[in-house]
Amino acid sequence: PGLHPTDVQMTKQDIVEDIALRTGLTKKEVAEAVELFLKNIGQALAEGKHLEIRGFGTFKVKQRKARMARNPRTGEAVPVPERKVPVFKVSKMLKDRVALT
Repeated sequence: PGLHPTDVQMTKQDIVEDIALRTGLTKKEVAEAVELFLKNIGQALAEGKHLEIRGFGTFKVKQRKARMARNPRTGEAVPVPERKVPVFKVSKMLKDRVALT
């Protein structure tokens, strides 16, 4: 039996530990840097900014139009208001790298 995709995970803590091991920085220093990095991405998206990390991908905000949906229990039509959603588009370089594994 092969591995199920949910069997292989990497958490933020795993990333912190890996970077600390590779750089010699403390886990606390790395955790602060990782947290600040993620906070900056979130802030940029909240401000509607487009963020490109070359060789990795692009984060941006898309406007979704209002639409009618259906309640699966009752079949009743339900309006879904327009909203903004964060999206991530993987770079070709990363896509190719993943395809080779």
